[in-house]
Amino acid sequence: MSGFLKVIIDVASTPAILVALIAVLGLALQKKHFSDIIRGGIKTFVGFLVVTAGAGVIQTSLEPFGKMFQHAFHVTGVVPNNEAIVAVALTTFGTKTALIMLLGMAFNILIARITRYKYIYLTGHATLYMACMLAVIVTSIDMNDVLAIIAGGLALGLANTIFPAIAQPFTRKITQNDNIALGHTGDFGYAVSGLVGQLTSRRNKNIKSTEDINFPKGLAFLRDSTVSITITMGVFYILVALFAGQSYVTKLGGGTNYIVYALQQAGSFAAGVFVILAGVRLILAEIVPAFKGISERLVPNSKPALDCPIVFPYAPNAVLIGFLSSFVGGIVSLGLMILMGTTVVIPGVVPHFFCGATAGVYGNASGGVKGAVLGSFTQGILISFMPIFLLPIMSGIGFSGSTFSDTDYGVTGILLGNVSKVAGSWGFIATLILILAIMLLLTWKGKKSKIASEK
Repeated sequence: MSGFLKVIIDVASTPAILVALIAVLGLALQKKHFSDIIRGGIKTFVGFLVVTAGAGVIQTSLEPFGKMFQHAFHVTGVVPNNEAIVAVALTTFGTKTALIMLLGMAFNILIARITRYKYIYLTGHATLYMACMLAVIVTSIDMNDVLAIIAGGLALGLANTIFPAIAQPFTRKITQNDNIALGHTGDFGYAVSGLVGQLTSRRNKNIKSTEDINFPKGLAFLRDSTVSITITMGVFYILVALFAGQSYVTKLGGGTNYIVYALQQAGSFAAGVFVILAGVRLILAEIVPAFKGISERLVPNSKPALDCPIVFPYAPNAVLIGFLSSFVGGIVSLGLMILMGTTVVIPGVVPHFFCGATAGVYGNASGGVKGAVLGSFTQGILISFMPIFLLPIMSGIGFSGSTFSDTDYGVTGILLGNVSKVAGSWGFIATLILILAIMLLLTWKGKKSKIASEK
């Protein structure tokens, strides 16, 4: 990969820089004062760095939890990990991934411009990972490099437009407006969680939100999400540490007492969530007004599709409930896989947190507490079983020990991977053209209905 291309990809795949540049562009298009443009760009940049720092703290605290869990229950198998498989894949498919990513972002803007689906996907690292998976798929079929990059770019542009649209009806319920969308590779699972929430609330008109949980006066302190998350995770960490054994956990903690170490990690987890919530508030205060300039000039009525922590502040209790319910879904799936004799997918604590927590917020928006529990539990089962069907597509070109985790990778990879196996390159291309044609048809019908209603 050339030096210049690598710089472009590094910028595009770094959310803090990418979204800061978008904020600067949006403010410039509105002809804001130079000082306002600089302030908006820097605050957006810092806001995303705060979110990234919080996410890093959470991942660091969850890593030993996963190790303790596997050691305690003697579980071996495949652990879906987006970062791990991308790191391996980029060594072989780096240039193709980079070009698919850049072309995919251009297609995303074009599709948003010509269809009713006005979502601009701004989660750069998720775009990079999806581009990497598509590079693997198009390489596995008989397609020349130029056509492969164009087809891969179109597939990426379609995915980055469609998946935020699928989740948007529930995103509107969460945010109580239509200003932002969710741009994360678990959108399909979040929409499923929202639908499950709807089903649980059909017979119950009095939906109780996770944020309205009534605690006895003596436990009123639990209404503080930082306190409740720390206590809940402290209990879970200590239980797993007890099962893993004192000697193992003490060694894992570098000599620190195993109970003390478990409490430290639980506190770090809660600190990470607190930092993420602060960063999200900073981003929203800047990016939504800034994006108005892009919406007015480049893609009318467009919405920024942002990373999953963007919805955490709307229901902090649902974040914790969703994570725990999704993880339980992963454990139940693990048991079913052992009974069925399939490939065993070990619950990845990081994907179950980020995807499960977000699914909890979506399930809560449509079905309250029951929706949060059952919706994120269902999502946990999805991200456990989907990797099994994605594994053959990845292993067919040399990846056997890992695979992608989130639902959007599963839907995209399973669909396009199997189409390409059955119908080859032209089947792959025909599928993309069909999807785009359906989107254009729905856009035309929507405009026609709007004109008829105005008459």
